[in-house]
Amino acid sequence: MSGRLLRLACTAAAATTAAGTILAPTQATAAPEPQERSVAGLLTDLQRLYREAEQATETYNATEEDLRRQRTEVTRLDTALSRVRVSLHDSRVAAGRLARQQYQNTTDISPYVHLLLARDPQHALDQGHVIGRLARERAATVGRLTGTERKADELARKARKALDDQLALAERRKKERDAVHKRLKRIEELLAALTTGQLKALAELEKKDATRAQQAFLESGALAKDDHKPSRESARAVRYAKKQLGKPYKWGAEGPKSYDCSGLTSKAWAHAGTRIPRTSQEQWARLERIPLTELRPGDLVVYFPDATHVAMYLGKGKVVQAPRTGEKIRISPIASNPVLGAVRPEVRSRKSQRDKPGSSPAHRNSSRSRPGH
Repeated sequence: MSGRLLRLACTAAAATTAAGTILAPTQATAAPEPQERSVAGLLTDLQRLYREAEQATETYNATEEDLRRQRTEVTRLDTALSRVRVSLHDSRVAAGRLARQQYQNTTDISPYVHLLLARDPQHALDQGHVIGRLARERAATVGRLTGTERKADELARKARKALDDQLALAERRKKERDAVHKRLKRIEELLAALTTGQLKALAELEKKDATRAQQAFLESGALAKDDHKPSRESARAVRYAKKQLGKPYKWGAEGPKSYDCSGLTSKAWAHAGTRIPRTSQEQWARLERIPLTELRPGDLVVYFPDATHVAMYLGKGKVVQAPRTGEKIRISPIASNPVLGAVRPEVRSRKSQRDKPGSSPAHRNSSRSRPGH
């Protein structure tokens, strides 16, 4: 637990002294008083609420990324449409000029009759070539006009749809932001209802559970006995992440003053020269998965069955992570949360990993079945 919890506890204690109770009557009928519940039960509830908040945060982050891409697409289509409209204007001017020329030169005598009546047939033939060339140019101009009109109509349709999609994404993002706020409010309400003693007991139990989980994880042989050497790129990512130690967790944040879990890992690797997906779920889905025994500093460790949390491996069974609301970026045991698996962001590593004996997809995904997952 963080210092934030203790501050909230003090606020709760003051409220208890003033009001004579911790929960409002309506709350008391909906759920048992915090004092009447076991510390283990409170910790389970709190961890569930934190996880729900992080799930909502990652969903929001994914929509935010979609919205960012959609804005880029709208801008691209608007720019292309502007260029086509300029071209369309030029084509219409050229077509109008040809129409006027054709009107002024209209005659009922065919080119064949002109040739028969000409005093100099060769001269007439030369004129015919010129006339034919002009006719082809006119046809090309009309063709460009028709093609440009079709292209402008298609781009305008795509631009309208892209804008509609952008508005729909913006509305979805608003709903998801509200969902995050709702879940965070539930966490604050639970914490504010606890006494200082309960918060201390929660912190001690959480620390004890984490120590026990880490010991079991290391004893299972899930990690190699010796750390693998990081590449220069992964070492840069690690240095960046460690420089953020002590900065606050903030949902949806990508730095530089605060981060959420995937905001920290994606920015660290971007600083090292590799762009990776923004969310923990996309990092798990799209980056190359590696066995935990091959972990090296800079690799990403993904947590929970639905991949809603991520941290960066430092070596010696430690990770750097942006843990959760109310906490600061810190170094933690790798098994501080249930491990799902690990991924390696480096593009260069993917070919070499595929070329290794036994690096089939089944082998690369074998980390799911290892003890401690």
